[in-house]
Amino acid sequence: MDARRNPFAPGAGSRPPELAGRKDVLETVAIALHRIRHGRHAQSMILLGLRGVGKTVLLNAMRRAAEGEGILCVPIEAPEGQSLPAMLVPALRTALLKLDRGQAAMTLAKRGLGALARFVRAFKLSYGELEASIDLGEIGVADIGDLESDLIDLIDLAGAAAAERGTALVLFIDELQYVPERELAALITALHRARQNERPITLVAAGLPQLAGQMGKAKSYAERLFLFSTIGPLDEDAASAAIVHPIEAEDCAIEPAAVAQIIAVTRGYPYFLQEWGKQSWDAARACPITAGDVELAHPTALAALDDSFFRVRFDRLTPSEKRYLRAMADLPAGAGEGPFASTAIADHIGRKPSSFGPVRASLIAKGMIYTPGYGETAFTVPMFGAFMRRAMPLEQG
Repeated sequence: MDARRNPFAPGAGSRPPELAGRKDVLETVAIALHRIRHGRHAQSMILLGLRGVGKTVLLNAMRRAAEGEGILCVPIEAPEGQSLPAMLVPALRTALLKLDRGQAAMTLAKRGLGALARFVRAFKLSYGELEASIDLGEIGVADIGDLESDLIDLIDLAGAAAAERGTALVLFIDELQYVPERELAALITALHRARQNERPITLVAAGLPQLAGQMGKAKSYAERLFLFSTIGPLDEDAASAAIVHPIEAEDCAIEPAAVAQIIAVTRGYPYFLQEWGKQSWDAARACPITAGDVELAHPTALAALDDSFFRVRFDRLTPSEKRYLRAMADLPAGAGEGPFASTAIADHIGRKPSSFGPVRASLIAKGMIYTPGYGETAFTVPMFGAFMRRAMPLEQG
C-alpha cells in the first residue's frame, strides 16, 4: 500500500494518530490546571510508567490543551548529568519574558527576571543575557547560594507574576527521575511554599516508576503534594482503537485476527503498537490488512525496535551491566521479563548479591532497572529481556 498514507508514527514523543485510552488522565490534569488558574487548590500531577507507554506524548498533549486555555506552560526535559538550576534558568526566563511582554511598568515578572539573574550569579551558571540584567534584582532575593532557599524565592515570584497577569504557570518536566535527590527536594519545597502562598504555579511531570520513591525520600510530604498516576499499556479495547481507527481514517481496514495478533505481540504498549501498525501497513499489498500481513511485518518491526528503541539503551551499558541484564533475561519469571528476585539474579551469575551493589546503582541511575518491591528487580523497558537474548546469545551471556 501507499507508504505516503501510512498513518502510524513510531518515534520518541511522537503523537500517535489515535491517542486512545488516556481520556481520564488528560481530563484530570485539565481540571487541576483550571482550578489552579482560578485560585483553587489542586495537586501537581506526576505520571509514572515504563518506557514506551507514551508519557512524553501525554505531557505534550496536556501542555497543548493548557496553552489553548491561555495557561502559560514551560516544557523542560531533565537529561542525565544536567543540574536542576541549569534546566530551570532558561525555562523560567522564557516564562517571565512572556509575562512581562508589553508591560512598561515595573512588574512582578521584571522582578522575577532580576531575581533570576542573581540566581545565575549565585550558582555560577553561564547565561549572559541574564547577567546583563542583574541590576533589576533585589538584594537578598534568590541570591543566597542555597538552592532550596533561592528556589523558593524564584518559584514564588514566578507564580506571583502569573497571578498578576491573570493566568497560571505550569512546569512540564519530562524524565524527572534524573534530577538528583537534593535538587528534587528543593523543587518540591519551592512548589509546596508557592501553594501555601496560593500562587497559581504547579508541576506536571513524568518519570520512570522509581520516581515516586525518589520523591518520597526527598521530602516525606511529597505523597500529599502530588497526585501520582501510573501509565501502563493499553487495555484491549484501547489498543484495538489505536490500530483500527487510524487505518479506517485512510479508507482502509484491518481484519480482527490481524488486530488481535498485533495486540498480542506488543502487549498493548503504545510505542510498539505504532511500530507494528506502521510495518503491517507497509507489508500489506491491499486492503484489508490481514493476519498474514502482520506475520510478514513481524521481522521488520522487531528489527526496527532493536535498531532504535532497544539498541540506543543497550549501547550505553558497560560490559558488567550487560552481563547483569543478560542474567535477568535468563530467569524464568515472566519469561525473562520479570520482576525478578535480586538474589536469584546473583545466584544465576554465581556471586553474592552484595557484590552487585555498584552495578545495580548504575543501572538504576541510567533508567534501565527499578525495584517494584522489596528485593525485586525489573526492566524499565518492556520486552527488554527478549532483546537481551537476541543481542547476547546464550554462549556470550
